[in-house]
Amino acid sequence: MFGLFGTYLRMIKFSHSIFALPFAGIAFIQALPETSLIVNGSVTPAFFRMLALIVVCMVALRSAAMGFNRLVDREFDAKNPRTQVREIPSGKLSVSSVWIFVIVSLAVFEIAAYLISNVCAILAPVAALIVLGYSYTKRFTWLCHFFLGAAIGLSPAATSIAMTGSPSESALLWTAGLALYIAGFDILYACQDIDFDRSAGLNSLPARFGLGPALTVARISHVLALSFFGWAAYVSKAGLVFFAFLAVVASLFLVEHILVRPGKLEKIPIAFFNVNAAISSVLFVGLLADQWIH
Repeated sequence: MFGLFGTYLRMIKFSHSIFALPFAGIAFIQALPETSLIVNGSVTPAFFRMLALIVVCMVALRSAAMGFNRLVDREFDAKNPRTQVREIPSGKLSVSSVWIFVIVSLAVFEIAAYLISNVCAILAPVAALIVLGYSYTKRFTWLCHFFLGAAIGLSPAATSIAMTGSPSESALLWTAGLALYIAGFDILYACQDIDFDRSAGLNSLPARFGLGPALTVARISHVLALSFFGWAAYVSKAGLVFFAFLAVVASLFLVEHILVRPGKLEKIPIAFFNVNAAISSVLFVGLLADQWIH
């Protein structure tokens, strides 16, 4: 049973939740003053309920999206040497079992959204449509990376809506920054599959324009992401401590693009799983430190 559970976690790349979850945490912290979840400096039971429901929503919808992606891409995954070991092509999980997993994950997401508020219950199907719909974008546009960024980037704005009923200005800026951050590293990741995407008729920015232009767009995306992070911090009146952490993030982006360049694509896993994964966590810790000091 534990082995099967681990197989499902590997299928949905559960460890990759680190990219978006800290941004939801940032939006959660910044929205707290506009709520009654903290009274006289003490957290209320409603605080823990809201936090738990937001985490459940994020994990459930992301799980559904990843499972759905594996289902609709299973024929391509079976032909691509890099992805043949994935759970469906390798026979570790059946198509029917993954469909059940996706349906149950969506149901959990919808129920958790309903328990947060009526607004979230109404918007939940829209969010699910956007997040699941990404899986088809590579079939018709090389802008698929930005669709992925937009889908994952929903988390700060969605958290703000869950907390207050509407997205704050800073949450929208965090959403824009997260979308560009995700799109940038997805372009880098897609550089591994240039030849396969071209042969299979799949669209990606590297396959359409080549390695050099794709790396340039990824760099521009990350520069813009950094700008939006700074803008969001300025709007939310973050202090110098946070901007010091933002400088660390800038250096991580720089290291990532030094590692991944023409002739150095073998460094993509290092840039993706080590350097890139630290960015959102550094931002979250920086905001916590800044809030604590002030």
